[in-house]
Amino acid sequence: MFTGLTEEIGTVSEVRSGGGAGGASRLGVRARRVLEGLRAGDSISVNGVCLTVEGVDAEGFRASLLPETRELTTLGAARPGARVNLERPLRLGDRLGGHLVAGHVDGVAEVLSAHDRGETRLVELLCPAGLERYLVDQGSVALDGVSLTVREPRGRRFSVALVGKTLAATTLGDLQAGDRANMEADLIAKHLARLLETGGGREATEKLIAWLGEGE
Repeated sequence: MFTGLTEEIGTVSEVRSGGGAGGASRLGVRARRVLEGLRAGDSISVNGVCLTVEGVDAEGFRASLLPETRELTTLGAARPGARVNLERPLRLGDRLGGHLVAGHVDGVAEVLSAHDRGETRLVELLCPAGLERYLVDQGSVALDGVSLTVREPRGRRFSVALVGKTLAATTLGDLQAGDRANMEADLIAKHLARLLETGGGREATEKLIAWLGEGE
């Protein structure tokens, strides 16, 4: 589990294709800060994708990309030299400064426009079909692993505002029209939607209303 607060911008150092059609690829990332305490077997978020660390040295770490990860996220198109947002998992007792991010990407959003407004950069995106139901004005969304606030959702379109700290500490300031970003919808919104679909949410709501009525 992550918070969506990028700890460091790393650089892809290696992308090695796996053997065979179903083979995993190897991804190497140069980093410094996130290497502290990082060991093989640990999880790490790379542009919002939760990966398992397979090896660590003084220069960075290595992880495998399964075929599904390559197909469903932007990491499948990663090349040496690319910058990536990095975050180690949340520890019990840590402050939750962003929002709960699982590192399970729901789809890839397309950047429609990006322009500066004063010290803020406004980015408009088109989310994958089906994810728009999780977009709530002033709600949360993770893009390339960064916790952001949804602005003015309109169908599949929505915007985010990148403030100075986000522009300095993440790769999102590089986004331009036509670029793609890994998107993870708000975890709580997804669970609530599932409860409502299965009828569990309706039952819970009816119980809550009944309980409130008893207290009157």
